[in-house]
Amino acid sequence: MASSKTDGSDSEWWRGAVIYQIYPRSFMDSNGDGIGDLPGITSRLEHVASLGVDAIWVSPFFRSPMKDFGYDVSDYRAVDPLFGTLADFDAMLARMHALGLKLIIDQVLSHTSDQHAWFAESRSSRDNPKADWYVWADPKPDGTPPNNWLSVFGGPAWQWDSRRRQYYLHSFLAEQPDLNFHCAEVQEALLGEVRFWCERGVDGFRFDACNHQFHDALLRDNPPASLASIGEVSTVRADNPYAMQQHLYDKSQHENLAFLEGLRRLLDEYGAVALGEVGDENAPPVMAQYTELGKRLHLAYSFSLLTADHSPAHLRHQVEALDSALAPTGGWGCWAVSNHDVPRVATRWSGGAAPDTRRDRLWLALLLSLRGSASIYQGEELGLPEAEVPFQLLQDPYGRAFWPEFKGRDGCRTPMPWTGEAPNGGFTTGTPWLPAYGPHLPLAIERQAAAPDSMLAFSRTLLHWRRTQPLLRTGGIRFFDTQEPRLLHFERYGDGASPLQAIFNFGGEPVSMPLPDGLTPLVGQPLAATSVIHTSDGKRMLQLAPYGVFFGASAGEG
Repeated sequence: MASSKTDGSDSEWWRGAVIYQIYPRSFMDSNGDGIGDLPGITSRLEHVASLGVDAIWVSPFFRSPMKDFGYDVSDYRAVDPLFGTLADFDAMLARMHALGLKLIIDQVLSHTSDQHAWFAESRSSRDNPKADWYVWADPKPDGTPPNNWLSVFGGPAWQWDSRRRQYYLHSFLAEQPDLNFHCAEVQEALLGEVRFWCERGVDGFRFDACNHQFHDALLRDNPPASLASIGEVSTVRADNPYAMQQHLYDKSQHENLAFLEGLRRLLDEYGAVALGEVGDENAPPVMAQYTELGKRLHLAYSFSLLTADHSPAHLRHQVEALDSALAPTGGWGCWAVSNHDVPRVATRWSGGAAPDTRRDRLWLALLLSLRGSASIYQGEELGLPEAEVPFQLLQDPYGRAFWPEFKGRDGCRTPMPWTGEAPNGGFTTGTPWLPAYGPHLPLAIERQAAAPDSMLAFSRTLLHWRRTQPLLRTGGIRFFDTQEPRLLHFERYGDGASPLQAIFNFGGEPVSMPLPDGLTPLVGQPLAATSVIHTSDGKRMLQLAPYGVFFGASAGEG
């Protein structure tokens, strides 16, 4: 049963939108089995709506053996019984639309589960109808894999299959074989899977690993990476051998552009939006190609702020690099400082310091001030720190493979704390799939909702205020040099409006700077108390508190 969409009069609602990411396993459990589900999401949608976001991105809920917790799909059109039914999906979608929220669902097109019916047929012989639907290759004469490509999760990207006596490609887990996009039938089949969800009324898709959708047909070896570049990819650790190659041939191939154009034509039939995940050593040019206005994706998801480095110089470099790449193509980006794959920003950007709500407020204000759309991961509105999960309770295969130097992704996937008093934070009446983290309970939604000075109260205020600032949604951005390395200073401009300036103090001590001529505090800004204007030696000075933020209105035209 299809659900009617929200008002589609604004076809570019996604431009500058705020998207709230829900990881279904950990959001809310409705039936006591310890795993979050679609009815659980539906029961808590009022909380998300109260934040003032535009859309919800729901991570995979499709049928899956859960080797990578849903990113290994065995049936694109079925809801996994862990999460509910198609009827539960329809009810969730209808409720989102009733609350004025758009729905973006994850689609994993680059690979399937090895339990998918397509793969079962493909591996059965070398001459069956789906023999070429996956990437198969003969071994070298000595029996080793056909080339040097590596898996993101560590080790070779090739798995031997004794039935076909060939290797198959898996860019991620061995249980996630890569589809062969050089096969036209594969492309058509995947477009059919996307159409199925368009027909059910979704507003958009987040396409996982979308630059992995083609490989070099000649299977050429990747060259080694320079020592200086190892570790620059934010989602791949420097101690992972994957970071030791330049990935010239196993992803980001030019053939993908034509496929994305066909995908865009399909989505345009339904007014659906495409958000692409683009992970690449040199992502901005790829993102620019993929979002070239009107041709391919609507917007591309950036990993650039998911690193531990959060110095003003680093942040400025990342934002300017993407903005300069997108400008010639008219493309659009989407920023995030946390997601289900990296440690939570409250811990990652703390530098080892104690939790500090002022710092949490700064990163949220920054995220919502950059040019582009923004994605907020569940729990970030509460300022949740990274959870500690002991090895014996670890679920993530990535973490188990690289323990103890890397503890995996479970620390950002523990259950949402809804109430501090109920067992497991009110997430489930059963045993949760990951343990509820004790230090999260004092930060539970029920407790913060009753405290006007809480991070939750601030998040709601800031998000609703941002809706009143058109320049923060769609304006241009330009940065200013500062003599103080702890400061980040930029301007949002455009549409003939007076420019809006934003200044952030990333330090734990107060910082003063001369106030630019004509700049006055923006009326109604939620962070006014973190800055003070005074006069020194005849000059107007701005003093920013530790982790303080200032929004000011400039005279003149943008």
